[in-house]
Amino acid sequence: MLMHSRGGTGTVEATDLNALIQEYSNLAFHGMRANKNPINVEIHLDLDENLGLITLNAEDFSRVVLNLIKNAFDAMRDKISMVGSNYKAKLEIRTKNLTNRVLVVVEDNGPGVPEDIRDKLLMPFFTTKKGTEGTGLGLSITHDIIKSHLGTLEIESTVGVFTRFTIELPINKT
Repeated sequence: MLMHSRGGTGTVEATDLNALIQEYSNLAFHGMRANKNPINVEIHLDLDENLGLITLNAEDFSRVVLNLIKNAFDAMRDKISMVGSNYKAKLEIRTKNLTNRVLVVVEDNGPGVPEDIRDKLLMPFFTTKKGTEGTGLGLSITHDIIKSHLGTLEIESTVGVFTRFTIELPINKT
């Protein structure tokens, strides 16, 4: 099951990463709004205009973007149920050109991730979701896709305040 879920059939090609992020953040938002328990989320995109085209597998990387955003929506939905309707869900997605590498940051103001489970988040089949809501494969697959692009994934979080996923990829401009 794990091998089958990893994908990897797309081709590596010059990709407008900012456009991919815009497209898939919009898709994730409208998908969330159409499903059960939609929430209101303020989404802020801060995409570096100087990024240009990046060589990557757009099909796989779109899964990374969708998964991180979907997880953020789930976390913010959980925070609404914990603290009430006065909470304003916010999601920020940033890109930054660092000359020979690119940063992609996905940050939410959800409930955060306790330090004692942070290291487990990337393990296959580990999930913080209740019942049958999660398989525990999303972040593991996300991490594998990033590694296949010779990138890294860092997780920062403060319980009750935020969770930030920072992806760093080498730039192979075309």
